[in-house]
Amino acid sequence: AGPVEELLADLRTYLARERGLVAGTIRNYERAGRVFLEDRVERVGGLELQRLAAGDVTWFLARECPRRSVSGAMDLAANLRALLRHLHVAGLIDAPLVWAVPKVADLRGRSLPKGVERDAVTAMLAACDRERLIGRRDLAVLLLLTRLGLRTGEVAAIELDDVDWRAGELLVHGKGHRQDGMPLPVDVGEAIVSYLRVRPSSEHRVLFLCVLAPFGPITSSGVANVVRYACRRAGVPEVGPHRLRHTAATERLRARVSLEEIAQVLRHRQLVSTAHYARVDRDSLRPLALPWPGGRS
Repeated sequence: AGPVEELLADLRTYLARERGLVAGTIRNYERAGRVFLEDRVERVGGLELQRLAAGDVTWFLARECPRRSVSGAMDLAANLRALLRHLHVAGLIDAPLVWAVPKVADLRGRSLPKGVERDAVTAMLAACDRERLIGRRDLAVLLLLTRLGLRTGEVAAIELDDVDWRAGELLVHGKGHRQDGMPLPVDVGEAIVSYLRVRPSSEHRVLFLCVLAPFGPITSSGVANVVRYACRRAGVPEVGPHRLRHTAATERLRARVSLEEIAQVLRHRQLVSTAHYARVDRDSLRPLALPWPGGRS
């Protein structure tokens, strides 16, 4: 144990009971908190929370943020705010040092959402060996990512009882304990059935298992590895699983599906999140552009 582990245990309880966060999100908060607390122990010789000041927080972020991507730095800042808020509520620090965490400049909106080309997706699906257990599992996972736009955690959380074969629906466990029923496309259902025929016997009720004994549940990182290995087998540039979620959105946009319908598929709470994809449809946006002054219209 130790003071850091005890504090992180209290943080987990706070995030679960007071904020109602899911286990995967709590692990992300805990990971950032561990980095901050262990760094403080190493530099100061102990937690010494009564001496924690705003300068300690900003110094830590100034060192760590440049080592991460924009999204990684934003996550670190948000997770650190949760830790500082808990420390103040628990009475371990006098001042609410949340204000000491600066905002990270979000440059992600300056680039277009990048999907994966159709030929690359086709090659990834074709590279799955459907005669083997791992190939059948990976094919079902890839189809869930590309056809339904699921997140890695949502794929890993699917249980056997979440598939309603009679209604042709799939229950998706999303962010914030949200549950949504989604139509199950025929090709996705066929891939799941093919996998279930060779799925190892297990006491676990999750749909997807690891392919090596003791056949435990697949994790979010395991789903991401499925995508990376599929890229290598197909001989295409490696992409992350979220790029396949972008693919599901951009393909529907090219098929003239409305943003409202795409938002339903991606399960966005606000339409502004889906509107990010509207910039990909350049053919529809081109007539909206005003002619350049002094140029030809």
